Amino acid sequence: MARPIAETPDLFGEDAKRFEKEIANPKKISEEERREMNAAYEWFKKHATFPIA
Repeated sequence: MARPIAETPDLFGEDAKRFEKEIANPKKISEEERREMNAAYEWFKKHATFPIA
């Protein structure tokens, strides 16, 4: 049986400021990076099999 996931800690100070800045200005990716990511996703989707519980 899986262990429970621990709660995510709160961010304070510089960590919180950096996080807010990164969330407000997401990194742009190139069209080629997007294609590579989609190709990897499709490969995993095709090859992944999960047992039905």
